[in-house]
Amino acid sequence: MLATVLNTNEVKDRAGSEVEFERRSTDLSALEFKAILETPSAPHRLKVSHTESGSGADLTRRSMTRIDKTFIGTSGKPRTVSAYTVVAIPTGDMATYDEAKNVLAELTSFIATTGAGTTVLFDCSGNGASALINGSL
Repeated sequence: MLATVLNTNEVKDRAGSEVEFERRSTDLSALEFKAILETPSAPHRLKVSHTESGSGADLTRRSMTRIDKTFIGTSGKPRTVSAYTVVAIPTGDMATYDEAKNVLAELTSFIATTGAGTTVLFDCSGNGASALINGSL
């Protein structure tokens, strides 16, 4: 279970500085946090949600974390940047979560490291992050 307030370095920005969030809403399948320092005209939200489909051995859970941040663009208009991760896990036909953990670890390492390094690069200079930010292949 996630804490009511994320204020112990659970979320960091590109400089590695903590961004604090507080719980805004929750229901049976989703949770939303708002950045403590957000302004009404510039929402900064973190969302966690889960949905299930299928049944029995075909049961699959789709879990998503998402961050949306509104800022004022160079045009003077509000703009929103969104980033999210989705993990689809065939929970109805798994004995353990090991393979789901392997896949998520592989994605995380691709996005947040340069390959040889083991340090998480919050500045988005990791191989996958660079490709995503710069639109490169």
